[in-house]
Amino acid sequence: MSDGTRAMKVLVLNSGSSSIKYQLFAMPEAQVLASGLVERIGELVPDHGVGLRQIMALLTTGANAPLADISELGAVGHRVVHGGERFAETVAIDDDVIDAIAANAALAPLHNPPNLLGIRVARELLGPSVPQVAVFDTAFHHDMPPHAYRYALPTELYTDAGIRRYGFHGTSHRFVATKAAAMLGKELSAVNLITCHLGNGSSVAAIAGGRSVDTSMGLTPLEGLVMGSRSGDLDPGVVFHLARTRGLSVDAIDKLLNKQSGLLGLSGLSNDVRELLAAAEQGHQGAKLALDVFAYRLKKYLGAYLAVLGGTDAIVFTAGIGENAPVVRAMVCEGLGHLGVAIDPERNASARGATDISAPGATVRVLVIPTDEERLIAQDTYAVATQP
Repeated sequence: MSDGTRAMKVLVLNSGSSSIKYQLFAMPEAQVLASGLVERIGELVPDHGVGLRQIMALLTTGANAPLADISELGAVGHRVVHGGERFAETVAIDDDVIDAIAANAALAPLHNPPNLLGIRVARELLGPSVPQVAVFDTAFHHDMPPHAYRYALPTELYTDAGIRRYGFHGTSHRFVATKAAAMLGKELSAVNLITCHLGNGSSVAAIAGGRSVDTSMGLTPLEGLVMGSRSGDLDPGVVFHLARTRGLSVDAIDKLLNKQSGLLGLSGLSNDVRELLAAAEQGHQGAKLALDVFAYRLKKYLGAYLAVLGGTDAIVFTAGIGENAPVVRAMVCEGLGHLGVAIDPERNASARGATDISAPGATVRVLVIPTDEERLIAQDTYAVATQP
């Protein structure tokens, strides 16, 4: 546990295949000192090593630099997408943890390798004196019960190949769940919540007493809700049908379902909800259909998770769409009055920041809460780095 008093500057890194996002925090207050993005790595920036060195130069250069020297860094927190079955919580990074993250690369081939590259470069650049900490997207969902995470496949595919539901966006779901409990005036352990992380990637989680008991994403982030360019749930037979009738390869089908489907595929126009809302207002039928399917899919998950939880204290909307698209929130909640879910149109339209948009008399609160995954990563990193 953190002693709550030691001052420390914590750098949070989210290393992608062609970018590195960063935020520097003063802890334990979690004050943001600097933030930014190095992008087009492999094009304008030669590699991740150069990119991270650019970040360090930005943080230490100029009269108002937040760091006088790199040695002022107390710890670095890394977002890691897939922790597999091993990691149920945030951990300090050592060689064994690096090997485990590498072993999970097959489960997240687009994410874990660049996450790991960021870790290796940071360790090389900063040396062993600066603690490096891994915060996993999957960790929050780690303790789902077997009846929620197992697929109806032969057991050896689970025991030998690790094929199960893992879930993602766990840091976001955990952050907004904690904020929601505070807004409700209750301990997290005393509330049931349905949290909806809606962005270009989208997922929903059923949370009972602070623990994730089910979530929409599965082995990969492809399962579940309709997303910007991901299909979400579909009949697995579609894959075989495309292979047999269109002659598509595995890689081509992968690209189709992850990059060319979802809102983009349905609308034939865009994966951006802002553009789709504007186009739908002008009568674009593809845009209207995309929004209808998006809202309908989420509404079905809300009904399912209300049943799983036996009722909920609140439904939480977060991330880019969840925080900024009142029309979508209204579409999702429409017709759920018999389940105690109703929103106030004026509160919904004017919602800014953490807001209760429930209609008077509704038994289920509907909350809009901005997510802040980087802040939670910084808090976790600080807690690990200051353990006695």
